[in-house]
Order: sequence, then C-alpha cells, then structure tokens
Amino acid sequence: MITRRHLLAGLAGISVLGLVAGAAGALEFIDYTGTELEGLADSGTPYLINFHASWCPTCAAQQRVLDALQGESAAYAAIPILRVDWDKYGNSELARSMAIPRRSTLVLMQGTSELGRLVAETRKERIAALLDLASS
Repeated sequence: MITRRHLLAGLAGISVLGLVAGAAGALEFIDYTGTELEGLADSGTPYLINFHASWCPTCAAQQRVLDALQGESAAYAAIPILRVDWDKYGNSELARSMAIPRRSTLVLMQGTSELGRLVAETRKERIAALLDLASS
C-alpha cells in the first residue's frame, strides 16, 4: 500500500529529476554589468558576447541554438558567454565601440580581438561555424 509519505517522496524525486534534467541543457550566461569584460579578455580564452533582449524572438532562437550546441559539444560548452542586455546597454560605450548594430548580435572574442560576428543569425550551422573559430 502506498502511504502519503511514499507518495510525497516519489513526487519530490520526480521534481528533483526534472530540475537536474532542465539544468543540464541550460546555458549558463555571465550577465554583463560593466565589469566582466576585462576578466574575460585577460583570461586568454575565447568568449562569446551575446547582445540580447528578453523580448526578442531572434535572440530566443539564438539561445535555443546555443543551448543545443552546448549539449552536443564540450568544446562549445567551454566557451564563456557574456550576455549583454540590449535594453540596458544597447547605447553604451561597449556597444558603440564594437559597432553593434542591433540586438541579436553574437561576437566571438579572444582577448580584445574580434574573431567573428553574426547579426540576427539563427541557423545552427552558421552559429556553430562562429563557435568553431574559437579553436582555430
């Protein structure tokens, strides 16, 4: 006979499994606040700057593609992603100095050098090709 205790324990276990499964496929972003860029540039490793807006459907499509690519490749998963909120920083010195034309712009950097960029691109093969520049 299933008791209330067994039922609650089972439901809790299912909830935990759902959280773990969801977290495994979720990208981890570093949210830009103005101080993170220097640390990434000094690290010497390639990093992706993602100019996004929460309401932007193109940005959401890019995020889904990045999430899928991260799940497919440890090399892609190792690339830090700096997420820059377009609504806050679209007119910032960072966006102006990098000549960012709009939200949904992805820029792959190493140090202070730009390796490549995509604007409003959502095709998986194009985003993968950008990330592949990190290992070139």
